[in-house]
Amino acid sequence: MTVPDFQALYADHLAAMKRRADEALARGGFDHLVVPSGTLHYQLFDDRDYPYAVNPQFKAWLPLTRVPNSWLVYTPGQRPKVLFHQPFDYWHVVPDAPSGWWVEHFDIHIIRKPEEALALLPKTAARCAILGEAQSTLGDYAPNNPQPVVDYLEYQRSYKTPYEIALMREAQRLGVRGHRAAEAAFREGKSEFAIHMAYCGAVGQDLGELPYNNIVALNEHGAVLHYTELGRTAPAQSRSFLIDAGASFHGYASDITRSYAADTSGEFQALIDAVDTAQIKMGEGVRAGTDYKQLHIDAHVSLMGILKDFGVIKVSPEAALETGVSAAFFPHGLGHPIGLQVHDVAGFAESDRGGKIARPAGHPYLRMTRVLEPGMVVTIEPGLYFIDMLLDEVKKNGHAASVDWARVEAFRPYGGIRIEDEVMCTDGEAENLTRPAFAASA
Repeated sequence: MTVPDFQALYADHLAAMKRRADEALARGGFDHLVVPSGTLHYQLFDDRDYPYAVNPQFKAWLPLTRVPNSWLVYTPGQRPKVLFHQPFDYWHVVPDAPSGWWVEHFDIHIIRKPEEALALLPKTAARCAILGEAQSTLGDYAPNNPQPVVDYLEYQRSYKTPYEIALMREAQRLGVRGHRAAEAAFREGKSEFAIHMAYCGAVGQDLGELPYNNIVALNEHGAVLHYTELGRTAPAQSRSFLIDAGASFHGYASDITRSYAADTSGEFQALIDAVDTAQIKMGEGVRAGTDYKQLHIDAHVSLMGILKDFGVIKVSPEAALETGVSAAFFPHGLGHPIGLQVHDVAGFAESDRGGKIARPAGHPYLRMTRVLEPGMVVTIEPGLYFIDMLLDEVKKNGHAASVDWARVEAFRPYGGIRIEDEVMCTDGEAENLTRPAFAASA
């Protein structure tokens, strides 16, 4: 997508942001919305800063992700303004002057020192809804994060504008480029670290820019859900490869997972293929009016059907779910909202006035419990793993007879399988945002 396309979409996105802010401020009883971009955090007893992470409430308005000590100010009925911190600094690269598809919509004030923002912020701090972390406090302007304002804005972030979807598609494209490079490195017998570096090189992003730490797992390491150790030495034999890695594009994240077998004609490849087929069908279930909790439960039954077909479990899929056996093989949730944050906000929101929709009993790691509506984007990431500590619990809980342990041993050296796409809920059929990017890169 070209810059003019983003420019055309951005005007409507900004109009939506203003409408949301108007309602949020009215609910909270405030006159102004003030959003600091955030500040640098420093390591204890050191002068090294942690990688900067912009305030999500700030980048919801602006495609700016590397401008600490800046501010967004919005007053209903007025042009929003940006206090853009462009310091005099010869130690670090100074941000370029503001440019791009958003600048024409804002009054932009350059500040050279953080405290210069004080003269440009609304005059009465008490009349401001200030959204940010405590460390962003400047004089009387301390983030208060009023709950009615935050609840409403976070709830509305569930509904992506066309501009946001366009940015998310670009994040998919970048992530897929990295996944292709990572698979090639795996096929060449590279180490986890070398695969990770191939991914970063292809995406053009490093740890400070990627939306989360890459999970690059060979063999048994695929059984560790958040494996980020990155072995420097390639194993004697690379049997399997699980990669969970995304990319960022102007503040929006992609989150993609794929699993591979070295032997593409073997049984583990067949198991991957079965999960892949099931995952596609699960993604097709992302439809308006569907309860995401039910999608998660249905995923358990589907995955246990696969294990039954492969002789790993001896009981029915429904019995495996009822007894908790399924959770030993599929211990995480089906997915989560995604957008400005990888695990985006309001996944449990009961309404735009707060409240929480509880997870189903026995499923403590599900990150989405809402009914799907058009404009929502969620991940669909079923997985099957052979995790010793969880399988030991199956034995301790009296369900050992439900599992064929010889079949488990046959699959343990491969670690596990996870396949993850991002899927958008529409007025009709679900729209998978990830698979077209893979098809285009083939």
